Amino acid sequence: MATSVRKLNTKGNNSEAETVVAEPAKVTEADGFVPDAKVQETAKAAANDRAAARTHDRRGLDEKTLIGIYRTMYLSRRIDDKEIQLKGQNKIFFQISGAGHEAVLTGAALAMKPAYDWFFPYYRDRALMLGLGMTAQEMLYSSVGAEPDPNSHGRQMPSHWGATRLNVPSQSSCTGSQALHAVGAAEAGYRASLVNELQKIVTGFKGDEVVYMSVGDGTTSEGEWWEALNSACNMKLPVIFVVEDNGYAISTPVEVNTAGGDISKLVTGFPGLLIQKIDGTDPLGSYAAFKDAVEYCRKRKGPAFIHAKVIRPYSHSLSDDEKLYRPEEEREADARIDPIKTYAEFLMTEGICSSEQLEALRKEVDEEVNKAADIAVATPQPAPETAYRNVYSPDVDPTDRTMFDTENGAELSGNPGTMVDLINRCMHEEMERDPAIVVFGEDVADASREEYLERVKGKGGVFKVTANLQRKFGSARVFNSPLAEANIVGRAVGLSLRGLKPVIEIQFFDYIFPAMHQIRNEVAVMRWRSDGESKCPMVIRVPVGGYLKGGAVYHSQSGTTLFAHTPGLRIVYPSNALDANGLLRTSIRCDDPVMFLEHKHLYRQVYNKSAYPGSDFLIPFGKAKKVREGSDVTIVTFGALVERSNQAAKRLEQQGITVDLIDLRTLVPYDWEMIAESVKKTSRVVVAHEDPISYGYGAEIAARISDELFEYLDAPVRRVGATDTFVAYAPQVEDFILPQSDDVEKAVLELMKY
Repeated sequence: MATSVRKLNTKGNNSEAETVVAEPAKVTEADGFVPDAKVQETAKAAANDRAAARTHDRRGLDEKTLIGIYRTMYLSRRIDDKEIQLKGQNKIFFQISGAGHEAVLTGAALAMKPAYDWFFPYYRDRALMLGLGMTAQEMLYSSVGAEPDPNSHGRQMPSHWGATRLNVPSQSSCTGSQALHAVGAAEAGYRASLVNELQKIVTGFKGDEVVYMSVGDGTTSEGEWWEALNSACNMKLPVIFVVEDNGYAISTPVEVNTAGGDISKLVTGFPGLLIQKIDGTDPLGSYAAFKDAVEYCRKRKGPAFIHAKVIRPYSHSLSDDEKLYRPEEEREADARIDPIKTYAEFLMTEGICSSEQLEALRKEVDEEVNKAADIAVATPQPAPETAYRNVYSPDVDPTDRTMFDTENGAELSGNPGTMVDLINRCMHEEMERDPAIVVFGEDVADASREEYLERVKGKGGVFKVTANLQRKFGSARVFNSPLAEANIVGRAVGLSLRGLKPVIEIQFFDYIFPAMHQIRNEVAVMRWRSDGESKCPMVIRVPVGGYLKGGAVYHSQSGTTLFAHTPGLRIVYPSNALDANGLLRTSIRCDDPVMFLEHKHLYRQVYNKSAYPGSDFLIPFGKAKKVREGSDVTIVTFGALVERSNQAAKRLEQQGITVDLIDLRTLVPYDWEMIAESVKKTSRVVVAHEDPISYGYGAEIAARISDELFEYLDAPVRRVGATDTFVAYAPQVEDFILPQSDDVEKAVLELMKY
C-alpha cells in the first residue's frame, strides 16, 4: 500500500507555470487484481487499510449527509438487483449494472451541482444519476421501456442516461464518443466567456460551470477519448475526465487494454491536467477528490483527471458470465471491499448509525424499489406509431415552401460570382445575422496566430471558401481544429447541445470516415433516441467529388449513399452557385443536422456563376429544379452530372429527342412529386450520379419509380454511374471511371429503342 502526493506542472498555452498538489490518494500499488494464491491476503490487507484510512475522517459532512450517501449507494444497488430479477421474469429485456461503482459516483454527485454543471456519464453511472436527482421510478420506467421513461421514452436500453432538466444530454452505447461532446459543451462556455453576445445564447452559461465525463477503463483505448483529452488541455477547459477502473473491459483485463496497466501514468504529460488516482470504493475519499477537481475547474485552471479504482461484483451485463474468465478467489476479493458493505461498517463504527437504523433504511429502500417496479411494469409502452416521432425537428420544417422558398422573388444584382464566392458571402451574412454560429475545421481560419493577420493574406480553407470569416468575426467564432475529423464533429455535438450553431468543414469527403461514427451514431440519432429531449443541429460542409486532375483515390471520391441511408440527417447537393447560396442559407436556419456537399469541380466553373440573390434568398429542401423541359425521356441527376446531362440533352435534341432534366438539389429529402410528374409525361427514365453504379443513390430512385409508376413506363429505368472501382490518378483512367456526358447520351438512345 502507498500514499502519494503527485505534483504536476500545469503550465498551459497562455498561463504562468504553477504547481498543483493533487488530493492524497490511498491506493494499492498494484493496478490490476492479483490472480494467484496471494489474492485473498492482498485483498484483506487492502480492505483493512482502506477502513483504517476512513475512520474518523468525515470530510466535513454532517450525519444526515453521511447517511444519505449510504442510502444513494444502496438504492443504486437494489435497482440493479430488481432489474436482474425482472430480466429473469422476462419483464425487461436488457440489464447492465453499476454495482461496485456506487461509491465514487455518489461522491461525484455530492461535489457537483445538478442542473448547473453538465454531465456526460456512461452506463455504469446509476448512483451518479440518483445523486443528481433522477428517481428510482424514472429508472425503472426506463428498464421496462415505458412511455414516461425520461431517458428515451422506451427507445434506448436501460442505463443510457439523459435528463435535460439535470443538464444530462442523451447518452449512447458508444464508448468514449461522449468525451468529445463533453469537450464541446465545455468549449461552449469557454467561447461565451470570450464573446459577451454569446453569454445570452449558450444554454446554462454561468461562467464557472464544470463538465463531468466518465468512462470505464476499457474506453481509454478509444481514439476519441484521447482526442478529447488533448483538446481539453489545449484550451484549458473545465472538464473532469473520470475513469472508473474495475479492472475489466467486459472480459479483457486492464493490462491488455492499457500499456502498463495504469491509465493515470499515461496521461501525466498533458499540460494543466490535475491528476488524482483514488480508491473509488471509498465514497468520502472520492467526494474529497471531486471537491478538489471541481474547484480546480471552476477556477479555470484546466481540466482534471480522476482515476478511480473500483470493483465489479456482477458480470459486465446479463449477456455476460464473468465466471467464464474470473476465478472464484478474485470475485471473493471484490466482495471484501464492496462499498455497500464497507461503508455500512464505517457508519456503525463511527456511531453515525446503528445496525437497526441501517436495517430500517434498507427496508425503506426495498419498499421504494418494489413499488416503483410494480408501477413501471404496469405502465404502457409507447404506441408503435410513435416510432416516427422526432426523427427530424417538429418545430422547423425546411421543406415548408411558405417559410423557406424565396427563389422566385429573388432579385439578382452585382457581378456574377462562383460557387465559392456565393457560399462565402452566405456564411458572412448568416454569421452577421446569427451570433450563435461558429465555424471551424481544418485550415478554415485565416491564421490561427492572430499576430500574423496583418502580415499575411490568410488561408480561409484549402479552397478559400471560409476566407476572411475569422478577420470579420474573430477567433472565438472562427477557428482551426486539430487534424482529427471525429474531433470536429464530436465537439460540434457538444457546442450544439448548448445552443450554438456549428457550421463545420470536413476538408475532403475522402477523410470523413473517422467522423462517420460521430455522424451516424451521435449526430443523426440524437433527437430520435432522446425523443426530442436533446438535439444537435449543425451544418457539416464537405467538398466532394472528382473530375479534377490528380485527385485520385483520396481526394476525388463520392459516397452519398453511405449517408443518405441514415435517418435524421438531411443531405444537400447543389450544382451551381445560386443554388448553393440559397440551400446553404436554409441549411443554417434548419433545426436538423445537415450534410452540405460541395462539389470541388463546380467551385469555380464559369458556366454556373450567378449574380447575388440577396441575404434572404432561401431554397427549401425537397424542391428540385427543372433544368430543361422535354417530353421524350426524364433524366434525374444532381451535382456535377447536371451539366454533363445537360450537354448530352443538347446533342440529343439535335437528333429529335427532348429531355426533361431534373436537378434534385437535395437528396434527403428529394422531390418525388416532380419526378413522378415527369415520368408520367415521358415514360422513360435515366438516373445519373457520380457514385459507383452498384448499390448507389440512383437505385433508390429507380426502385421507387418501378414500384409506384410501373404502369407509366415504356422502358426499364436505366442508371448511369461510375464504375465499381475507385477514382484513379491518371486523367485518362479517371475519365473512364467517372460517368461522362457520352454515357448519359448512350443510355437515353438505348431507352428510345423500346
